[in-house]
Amino acid sequence: MSPIEWLAALLVLVNVALVALRSIWNYPIALVAVSLYAVVFYEARLYSDMLLQGFFFALNLYGWASWTRARSDASIPVGWMTRQARLAWGSTTIVAWFGWSYMMFRYTDAAAPWIDGAIAMFSITAQWLLARRRIESWWLWIAVDLIAVPLFASRGLYATSAVYVVLLGLSIDGLIQWRRAAGSATVAA
Repeated sequence: MSPIEWLAALLVLVNVALVALRSIWNYPIALVAVSLYAVVFYEARLYSDMLLQGFFFALNLYGWASWTRARSDASIPVGWMTRQARLAWGSTTIVAWFGWSYMMFRYTDAAAPWIDGAIAMFSITAQWLLARRRIESWWLWIAVDLIAVPLFASRGLYATSAVYVVLLGLSIDGLIQWRRAAGSATVAA
C-alpha cells in the first residue's frame, strides 16, 4: 500500500462525507482524490477504474458548477427521478457495462475486466446522477461499494478496500439524508 493510496483513500472519505451533507466543498477534495487514484489504479492494472478517474475529474467540475447554480440559502436541493428516467438510465448503464467490459476483456490485460467494468459504468451513472442531485445515485453507490470491496482486496489494495467499506456506510447515510431532504419531490433525469 503506497502513501498515494492512503492519501487518496482519506480524501475520498472526506469527499463522500461532504456529499452526504450536501456540502459543495466536496468537489475540490474530489478533484485531488481522483487524480491520485488514477495513479493507484494504473499500477494495479485496473484500467477501467484508472480511466474512470479522468471521467470523474471532468464530472466533478460539472457537478461543482451545477451545485453552485442550484444552491439556495439553506443547502443543495435534491429530488427523485421519474420512473421513465430510472428505466432509461438503468438500461443505458447495463448496455455500457457489457460493451465496456467486453472491450477491456478483449483488448487489454485488465486484471478483472467484467467486475472492474461494472464498477466503472455504475460509478459513471452514479456520479452523473449525483451531480444532477438525484437520490437514486446513492443506490448505485451502494452497489459499487459492495462490488468494489472484494475486488480491491483481491488486488492487494487493502486501504482502498477498507475505504469502500466505510463508503458503504456513508452511502447508506447519504441515501437516508437525501431522502429526508427531498421528501416526495420528483424531477426529470
